[in-house]
Amino acid sequence: MQIQLDPLTSGRLEESLNDKPGSFKLFYDTEDCGCNGVLVLLIVNEPNTTDIVFQQQPFVFLCDRQQESLFDEVMTLKADEHYPSYKLTSDSTLFGSNIRVRDARQ
Repeated sequence: MQIQLDPLTSGRLEESLNDKPGSFKLFYDTEDCGCNGVLVLLIVNEPNTTDIVFQQQPFVFLCDRQQESLFDEVMTLKADEHYPSYKLTSDSTLFGSNIRVRDARQ
């Protein structure tokens, strides 16, 4: 898998790290939502044992092995210019248009 980023998105992700180490995890959060899950970008210290690293530059991106099949091979993450959220798309799918970053580092 690969995530393409534009300069605005890269800058916003860099700001989210707040000069601390961390990785971005694509994650469908199903806790308390009563649905198939809400896509979030978690900032984590390190991968869980079930996570796979699928991209390392310019940021480390990972996802849970069990959720890998929910994503496409090439995707684009784009920051909203006027709101602190992101849109994740591929050539065939809109994965989410109001994706938030949640810092889960300890």
